[in-house]
Amino acid sequence: MRETLAQRQRQSDSCADCQAGCSFIFQGLSPQEFAELASLMRPMDLGPGEAVFHEGMPAFGLYVLCRGKVKLAKHTRGGHSQILKLLGPGEVLGEKTLFDQETYTCYAKTLEPSRLMFIPREDFLAFVKRHPDVALRLVEKLSRELKVFGDKLVEITSRSAKERMARVLLELARAFGEQGEEGLDIGVELPRGELAEMAGVSTETAIRILSELKERGILALPGHRIVIKKLDALQSLAHPFRTFLRENLV
Repeated sequence: MRETLAQRQRQSDSCADCQAGCSFIFQGLSPQEFAELASLMRPMDLGPGEAVFHEGMPAFGLYVLCRGKVKLAKHTRGGHSQILKLLGPGEVLGEKTLFDQETYTCYAKTLEPSRLMFIPREDFLAFVKRHPDVALRLVEKLSRELKVFGDKLVEITSRSAKERMARVLLELARAFGEQGEEGLDIGVELPRGELAEMAGVSTETAIRILSELKERGILALPGHRIVIKKLDALQSLAHPFRTFLRENLV
């Protein structure tokens, strides 16, 4: 019992010291209520490229990403995959399967060393019953993402490859970008194939578009990084859909 209490205290302290801020679904909780939530969490430390959960695996609970970056993706025919979303610190994974007790419809994999907190399904649902405001914000999050994926469906069927690539770069920069001397670094290093997956284009098409944008001076491509040098020019290529990569952005 002492070991369990000590572990829970360490987890609560870890949450109290967090610099990223937790998911907006937990906003409004008092310090005591958040300590109650933290006591349900089980820490997971993963290296780059490790699976958080697999597509088709039974859904056992909710994950909170504390540090690092994680991609959500779905396998497609021919051994390929489609990236659905990138997540950064403070966001949650696995919320869509909390209520139906079914399997994960996508997989989650780390892009860099990451720390997550796992909350078992039954413990989280009991917590939500005690704190209904969390349930309302969770519904808001799910509703927002439903609109986003509706826009993405329209985009894939009606927008050009160049426009889709431009929007992916803008979304990455908005979610993770860092301003530097060269310009706006998109803040995440992804293989060209994964960028292509996010835009719904072939790898060859993604490489061609990036090269064209570099030649036009819109982008710089130092190593594996992508830096936006002319933000206005890139924005002019993309129709302003409301598609956000980060749940906590407004």
